[in-house]
Amino acid sequence: MDIRAFHEFFDCCTGAWISERTYHYLSHQEIERSRTEFQVAPITPELKQKVLSDNHYEAVEGFEALPGFRLGFHTVSETGEEVSQELRMLFVPKQVEDGVIEGDYLRDRAYEEDRPIIAQFRYSLGTRELLMTTRYTQVVSVDSITLVNPDLRIRRILNYQRPPEGEPLTTVRLAGFGVEQKQS
Repeated sequence: MDIRAFHEFFDCCTGAWISERTYHYLSHQEIERSRTEFQVAPITPELKQKVLSDNHYEAVEGFEALPGFRLGFHTVSETGEEVSQELRMLFVPKQVEDGVIEGDYLRDRAYEEDRPIIAQFRYSLGTRELLMTTRYTQVVSVDSITLVNPDLRIRRILNYQRPPEGEPLTTVRLAGFGVEQKQS
């Protein structure tokens, strides 16, 4: 499984970033703008193992080489509300087919719920888009990061009302769009 381009995507994503986003809350017809400053840094093999353990994930051969990061961020909304969080994440590729890498995306802390969580990811080698799908208790979050160049990413976040098991995602509760620029 040759996933060098996948690792290159994450190499570009490390560092300091500024994100300007707009969120559309469809459930109550509100629009909110925010600015986020965040830092992305690789984590040690010990912290990668901890993310696996926190999620009760089966042993992964060669986990030390998997993309794993610490994400720390601080967001300020236009209303003045502030949110800060730090978490560790690990990407475990499961299959590569037709220019697409799919696998599990593990975090030691979820965004919507304060607990470890396993989500799924899909990375397109052709478009350099990382699509992450997380099934929370109330919503399903589909988060897209497209790397335009090493200093610019486009972000799209769709939160759906979680449907009954086996049913399609149809009710969008939140749509977020952002431009993320790397800081030197």
